[in-house]
Amino acid sequence: MQIREMTESDWPQVWPFFQEIVQAGETYAYPLDLTSEQARELWTKPAPGRTVVLEEDGTVLGSAIMGPNRPGRGSHVGTASFMVSPQARGRGVGRRLGEHVVQWHRDSGFRAIQFNAVVETNTAAVALWRSLGFEIIGTVPEAFDSRAHGLVGLHVMHLPLVPLSAG
Repeated sequence: MQIREMTESDWPQVWPFFQEIVQAGETYAYPLDLTSEQARELWTKPAPGRTVVLEEDGTVLGSAIMGPNRPGRGSHVGTASFMVSPQARGRGVGRRLGEHVVQWHRDSGFRAIQFNAVVETNTAAVALWRSLGFEIIGTVPEAFDSRAHGLVGLHVMHLPLVPLSAG
C-alpha cells in the first residue's frame, strides 16, 4: 500500500466510494444530491491543503484531505477528513491514512489537529482517532441526522502536536 497525492485520474475510483459513503447517511453531512464534479470540488484541497489516496496495485482504497482548520489566525491548527472504500474496511487503510495525516501536519508546522465533526455513532473512527492520541473535547448534541440512529452528537476531537502554551 502506498499513499500519494491524488491526481485527476484518481477521481473515477474515489467517486464511487465517496458517493456510497455520503448516501449511507452515517458519517458525512454532505448534500445527498452532489454531482461527481461538485463532490470532487469539495474533496480536492488546493495548497496549503492536500488530498491524498492510498492505493494498492493500482486500486484506490481510501482518500484523505488535510490542511488548515480555519484561515488566517486559525491556520496553525489543522484538520482532515477521511474516506475508506467499504470494500477495503478492516485492512488498516484508515489507520495508515490517519498516521500519514498526523505526520504531515507535524512536518508542516501545525500546532494541533482538530476534527470538527466526528459522528458519535461512528465508533470505529472514534476508536481509531483515540488510538492515535486524539481526545474528545466536546460533543454537540443532536448535530447530525444519522439515517440509522436519528439525531446523534458530533464530537470535536483534538490532538496537540506541540505542548500547549501556558495560558
